[in-house]
Amino acid sequence: MDKGFPELLDIRAFSIALDDAFTQVVINYGETLEWVFLPVLRLLLWMENMLQWLPWWVVLLVLTGLAWSATRSWRVSLAVAVLTFGLGVLGVWEQAMATIALMLVATLLAVLIGLPVGVGMSRSNRMQGVTLPVLDIMQTMPIFVYLIPFVMLFGPGKIPALLATIVFAIPPVIRLTNLGIRQVDEEIVEAAQAFGASPRQVLFSAQIPLALPAILAGINQTTMMALSMVVIASMIGAGGLGYQVLQGIQRLEISKGLLAGLGIVFLAIIFDRIAQSYGRRLQKTLKLEG
Repeated sequence: MDKGFPELLDIRAFSIALDDAFTQVVINYGETLEWVFLPVLRLLLWMENMLQWLPWWVVLLVLTGLAWSATRSWRVSLAVAVLTFGLGVLGVWEQAMATIALMLVATLLAVLIGLPVGVGMSRSNRMQGVTLPVLDIMQTMPIFVYLIPFVMLFGPGKIPALLATIVFAIPPVIRLTNLGIRQVDEEIVEAAQAFGASPRQVLFSAQIPLALPAILAGINQTTMMALSMVVIASMIGAGGLGYQVLQGIQRLEISKGLLAGLGIVFLAIIFDRIAQSYGRRLQKTLKLEG
């Protein structure tokens, strides 16, 4: 007696049909998609080359200046300077600049896509009901699954790594933009409407400014999630610190993996401190103005 689960659907036929359909998409639209994403690739390469071309002390001063602007704390600024200097001491400076470029471009595109989606969700319960399950799937789906369709479409390289990073990192900025706008006090919205403000004016003059702390928290989480993808993205040609970790695994070189891992930790601390501090300062400013 067969105790296995009964075959209710022909999964094999479905799998073959899905694979064939996606193969046809690759054959018919692969070159077009490569052409469409060529400007994104150029932006990523430009930023990577620029960061690697800049003298190390310029990058250090820029990051330290951003930390000081965000925190007005010499301790945090000094810590950022020391960690940035530590990237050079660890011997992973070039790889760290490539990782920063990928993280910044992925975060920029995720924010440009995610903010309008989050705003749309906040203004439509129907859109929210449709989008939330999609975001749940995006956050729970194994990361490696994202790599398959992008590698099929573009082959190994920076574009599939970038797209997979965006898909993985975009949910927080969408969720927190939606949440931040929905949590704006209704009395403030009604007061703006009473003064004759249009829905667009209410959104840009009241709701988005008051939701900025939540939105910045979403951007911070998106940045950290983009950085967490660097090791996995290195498997399909992203390069940077993730590739160093991957080489350490392949060659069983503990030192290489450890140094690259420390570099990733340094970058995470640097950008987390800067982003969080900007969010806290903005929140304090809004409370004082209120």
